[in-house]
Amino acid sequence: MIDVLIAGAGPVGLTAAIVLTQRGRHVQVIDDQAAGANTSRAAVVHAHTLELLAPYGASPDLVARGVPVPAFSIRDRDTTLLKVPFGGLPTAYPYTLMIPQADTEALLLRRLEHLGGHVLRPVTLTDATQHHDGIAAVCADGRKIDARYLLGADGLHSTVRRTAGIDFTGGTYADAFVLADVRLSGGLGAEEVILYFSPAGLVVVAPLPQGRHRIVATVDEAPAEPDAAFVQRLLDERGPQAQPAVVEQIVWSSRFRVHHRIADTFRSDRMLLAGDAAHVHSPAGGQGMNLGIEDAVAAGEALDRVLDGAPESLLDAYATERKRTAEGVIALAGRLTDLATLPPGRRRLRNTALRMAGTLPAVRRAAAYRLSGVDRR
Repeated sequence: MIDVLIAGAGPVGLTAAIVLTQRGRHVQVIDDQAAGANTSRAAVVHAHTLELLAPYGASPDLVARGVPVPAFSIRDRDTTLLKVPFGGLPTAYPYTLMIPQADTEALLLRRLEHLGGHVLRPVTLTDATQHHDGIAAVCADGRKIDARYLLGADGLHSTVRRTAGIDFTGGTYADAFVLADVRLSGGLGAEEVILYFSPAGLVVVAPLPQGRHRIVATVDEAPAEPDAAFVQRLLDERGPQAQPAVVEQIVWSSRFRVHHRIADTFRSDRMLLAGDAAHVHSPAGGQGMNLGIEDAVAAGEALDRVLDGAPESLLDAYATERKRTAEGVIALAGRLTDLATLPPGRRRLRNTALRMAGTLPAVRRAAAYRLSGVDRR
């Protein structure tokens, strides 16, 4: 019998596996995909996430591969409403690190393999039964795996969550979201992540490695793979005007619907949830993957202690604390999304309030702590 079976080999599942494997536990990761992600998806790694990964040897490679961005700004076209600098944070990582999810996954997998772990692919979990001292898992290929605990890091449509009978409460945003990695010319550099407010919806522009930029935008409707002309229209109606950004090339693009949901509990006896299996929300603020990696570290460390003889009440504490944290992050992402899409009649008041708040050092400092996750230490 293995110590922990982890369903899902995205950043969350791989992080949990690294934590447990480095601590000497017998872990098995399974994933229903034949290969890891080859698209960028989540691209933001915040300071607190790098702090959590540092003891497990994963941060140096991430920092070496990514682009450190020292500030986050909220703008209404060319007007800066609030600029949040990260340089004053009390951390070894005073920036937001921009790195495609495919690179993050590849580096985490390399770290896990260096520690002696591996991922079984493609292996699909279909059922899991709890008994007095473990979990009996069944896979689509007939494989059976016995483990003392099961961690569900298997995303929005989590089999572990379904098997555990845990409800996923919430709804779906009316708008769709567009993701695109592009090559730009014009007035956008690599010094900040910018959230643009517009009556038409929000658009986020952030630098990526190799001279690319990430575009995230809310839309009523979009093609499955938005082209350069579609992304250009988004930037023209929402982005900078004095020095317009010009889309020279689409490297990758996608359209998706965003849910705002949270699991009713993150634990059912020997089954735990982490990442998108436990919570999903708006991408505003770039918190999703970071929150999931925090879950993974907390779950791995709690499981390690319980496997070492500590009381299982530690797992209840994990579930309670992580749900409380997720509720706070979901509220923050929702507020940013709501602020970005206020009707025109309230736009001037919003802009004035943000500009006034942005003149206060305490406000800028609090925003830096909140966005970076340093306030969640």
